[in-house]
Amino acid sequence: MPEEQVRYGLVGTGMMGVEHLANLAITPGAVVTAIADPTAASLGWASDALGERADGVATFADSQALAMSGLVDAVIVASPNHTHREVLTPLFGEGIAILCEKPLATTIEDARWIVEQAEASDAPFWTAMEYRYMPPAATFIDEIHGGAIGRLQMLSIREHRFPFLPKVGDWNRFARNTGGTMVEKCCHFFDLMRLITQSEAVRVYCSGAMDVNHLDERYDSGTGPERPDIIDNSYTTVDFANGVRAMLDLSMFADGAENQEEIAAVGDAARLEVLIPEGALVHSPRVGFRNPKRPSRRVVAVDQAALEAGSHHGSTFYEHQKFIAAVRGEGSVEVTARDGLMAVAIGTAAEISAREHRVVTMSELGF
Repeated sequence: MPEEQVRYGLVGTGMMGVEHLANLAITPGAVVTAIADPTAASLGWASDALGERADGVATFADSQALAMSGLVDAVIVASPNHTHREVLTPLFGEGIAILCEKPLATTIEDARWIVEQAEASDAPFWTAMEYRYMPPAATFIDEIHGGAIGRLQMLSIREHRFPFLPKVGDWNRFARNTGGTMVEKCCHFFDLMRLITQSEAVRVYCSGAMDVNHLDERYDSGTGPERPDIIDNSYTTVDFANGVRAMLDLSMFADGAENQEEIAAVGDAARLEVLIPEGALVHSPRVGFRNPKRPSRRVVAVDQAALEAGSHHGSTFYEHQKFIAAVRGEGSVEVTARDGLMAVAIGTAAEISAREHRVVTMSELGF
């Protein structure tokens, strides 16, 4: 029996928007009917990505025109971070399911407003947190929650990667547009921390700076050349209400790292590590001093078509299968607007901490 069709719109047809189009192409029942972007070059990238599927796809300059078209059942918002509230405003109240890219917003105020609108809506609202859906990471999380390490006490996440890529208008070079690196990039990891610890952050300390990347770059701000102000490396520690401590080690100038993400969880019975993109899970039970170590290692497979459809180790594909099920009423929303708000809040605390060189409590921010 063929899958029920869902008509998709896409707002923001840059790099991440194009990745969504590639994954919709292999999602049963997903049909792209409309795209919106104010930039002609970006619309061209979407048309190229759609290929023969571009015939009959309506093109709009903004989300309001797309929302009023009556052509869509669901909309993906992949526009620049600082535009999310503006883009979402005409979509709410139209009965349209929404998948909004991370970060939910660049400020806590805007994120709170989005939560209020999403929770008042009958249509599904999903915050896109792809890292939850990388198969090795998903297996890692399931095993921790299943007791594979005993009682979780320590969680460490390392992302050593390439610098931020160029974007249309260079919007991602400035914290006022992104929320800052700790919001823009690291909200993924703060979301994983909350998911894995099953608790809320109470205290954040971040030491970070822009030390290597973008130092010689200058962009026209309208009043003269302006240098980027985004953190390119940091260490962040987060204390959670249940006593678990978590740490994030970020470097945006580690292009040659074998694994971009390395996540380790230590409990009172064992240590579990996941390496991505290698896909390996390494389980190391406690054995006592000088006793032979007994680690076990296995690789979690990822569908090849999913790997080829994006840059997030297949996760965007698996996320879309969950989202379309929620749109059809066949599954629940797994990453809510409130989840998106909490990730923005921890990232904001980290940004404040790094710039003011102090510990920030979440209660200062109203949490």
